[in-house]
Amino acid sequence: MERNTQQRQAILKAFEIAERPLAVQEILDLAQGDCPGLGVATIYRNLKALVGDKKLIVVDMPGGVALYELPGGHHHHHFSCSGCQKVFDVDGCGLNVKNLVPNGFTLKRHEVLLYGFCDSCSR
Repeated sequence: MERNTQQRQAILKAFEIAERPLAVQEILDLAQGDCPGLGVATIYRNLKALVGDKKLIVVDMPGGVALYELPGGHHHHHFSCSGCQKVFDVDGCGLNVKNLVPNGFTLKRHEVLLYGFCDSCSR
């Protein structure tokens, strides 16, 4: 059941501002501007609800770290900056992974994670 609280609005606005997947601390840092006093426990409660309401999706990263992003409706991959540790969307796929799947196996989804330095960290 969707509730439109001030906290939830601030969390969703953080994603609109960032335009990329966010970690919990990044969400907190961005959302506190619109919702002072917002805490980590409230972020986690709202993330669970927003994922349940399909307003956000979970991006599983290596090492068990979870990021969250707005559902984009299209398949894409991610770029992880080794400098600032931020993760960015990479438009499209371009991979023909069906040729990599062993005979008789069924592919459900795939994820490619690119590593390097973002524009800001490359300077």
